[in-house]
Amino acid sequence: MDRTLVLEYTRVTEAAAIAASTMIGRGDRNGADAAAVKAMRDAFERVAARGTIVIGEGERDEAPMLYIGEKVGPSDPTLPEVDIAVDPLEGTNLCANGLPGSITVLAVTDRGLLLNAPDCYMMKIACGPEGRGKISLSKSPRDNLYTLAAAKGRRPDELTVVVLDRPRHENLVAELREAGARIHLITDGDVAPVVATCIPKSGIDMVYGIGGAPEGVLGAAAIHCMGGEFVGKLVFRSDDERKRAIAMGHKDPDRVFGVEDLVRGDVLFVATGVTGGPLLKGVRRIGDRMHLQSLALRSKTGTIRWVDTSVDAHRFLHEH
Repeated sequence: MDRTLVLEYTRVTEAAAIAASTMIGRGDRNGADAAAVKAMRDAFERVAARGTIVIGEGERDEAPMLYIGEKVGPSDPTLPEVDIAVDPLEGTNLCANGLPGSITVLAVTDRGLLLNAPDCYMMKIACGPEGRGKISLSKSPRDNLYTLAAAKGRRPDELTVVVLDRPRHENLVAELREAGARIHLITDGDVAPVVATCIPKSGIDMVYGIGGAPEGVLGAAAIHCMGGEFVGKLVFRSDDERKRAIAMGHKDPDRVFGVEDLVRGDVLFVATGVTGGPLLKGVRRIGDRMHLQSLALRSKTGTIRWVDTSVDAHRFLHEH
């Protein structure tokens, strides 16, 4: 893929972030998501690539825009074809309630290189490059914590593990705490913490537990770009979910996925902060201008870009 697409797709997540920011703290999660979806969908039309949404807002009969299989971008046959995974507003509740950690995010690859993840849960472990090839779903949480601590040259009680605050994780949290870990519970949005495991200054060493499978693929895309480690396994709440996964092409729905099973090849990953968190600053309006921060990654070159953008608020909101 052309490296100039990195900046073009950054503009896409920026547009979604600005639109979502108008709904921060208003208590309307659906309204915030709808604003981000529309802005992201419109922005795709200005990118010089023909995209297919492979992870998005659901099936066509469930979502009017950014549904799985939708074509986005100009119809010019001379433009490159790409697959796109999106979460127009990761952490809708966080945005609606004015809480930290919501982002707009997408990942892009050449055709056929992103796993088409079913809308189900996934058991995940993510960490930075030190844990590459060392963590495993076959190990206990205690063993994974000790293994990562040794790889980092630190004590287990010096590591911070992010876990979604859900009843299903009570035993996991208890075991990790007993092993000495510092637990950071989050209410929503596990993509940003997964990415943060590869950013030393974030203070996050590992993400552990069950979250959304589509979000797992997005997180793995960032991990792929930064050389970290990610392992996952689909978790089904019903026989219907298992059957749907098989119908989508998952011949072995119980397999354990590594990073290269979820995303391959040259990958672009872009995220823009909506409400500030450990990974990105949120959208800030100062006078007549809006200030944004984005993270743009490319696996082929290992490039990590922090993009600070300032836009004229009145002009942007009028044009979009």
